[in-house]
Amino acid sequence: MDIDSITAFFMWCTILNVALLLLSSLICLCAGDWVYRIHSKWFSISRETFNVAIYSFIGLYKILVFGFNLIPYIALLIVA
Repeated sequence: MDIDSITAFFMWCTILNVALLLLSSLICLCAGDWVYRIHSKWFSISRETFNVAIYSFIGLYKILVFGFNLIPYIALLIVA
């Protein structure tokens, strides 16, 4: 594999993961009650606990996307 194909790989990984992050954030923002109702049928969880769990999940996912997709992509752009 050459550096151009690795750069393209990280570019598409970043694009797809940021799109998924935005979609999940929009769903929780616009349809948070609906998501809570679905999950409360599966698990006995309070609304406050659910909010903390969703906020933590989205925050952790954002850190992982930046750390494992965006930063390597930027580093490859600088090197190439």
